[in-house]
Amino acid sequence: MLPRSTFVLGGAASGKSSWAEELLKNDARPMVYLATGQIFDDEVAAKVEIHKNRRDARWRTVEAPLDLAPTLANLSGTETVLIDCATMWLTNHLMQENDLAAAQSDLLQALRNCAAPWVIVSNEVGHGIVPENALARRFREAQGRLNIALAAEADLVVQVTVGLPHVLKGTLP
Repeated sequence: MLPRSTFVLGGAASGKSSWAEELLKNDARPMVYLATGQIFDDEVAAKVEIHKNRRDARWRTVEAPLDLAPTLANLSGTETVLIDCATMWLTNHLMQENDLAAAQSDLLQALRNCAAPWVIVSNEVGHGIVPENALARRFREAQGRLNIALAAEADLVVQVTVGLPHVLKGTLP
């Protein structure tokens, strides 16, 4: 049985999103895909198409680049939700110059109040070099803090590397 809360972490192109999708497919409940990405160029558009093509008709997609709370509040325990991904969500808030601490607090509260089991995907950005510009350093620090908070909130934490899951907290269903 799917845990109430799952955090899936990995590097770029590590297989984390497809692994998270497979995790939900093994659950019998209807699936909601909460998409946070925004399409600003052809490269992102192509990546979004790859993600869309992996999902079949059992998925209901909701676009929510900034405010996840209304969708999370309207889900029932008879559904499951995949939020893909926290990194794009954070980027959207950073680019809008929103209060990142307040946005993070609101997200965590929305996850705590969500009746549906949730899985949230995020990028690990702390394994690389220190970025040369202030915006990139600010993003890296904020992403690190968000990932730590999501891991603390989740019953199951899985790091995906080369498509393989490594359990950091909890037990796989």
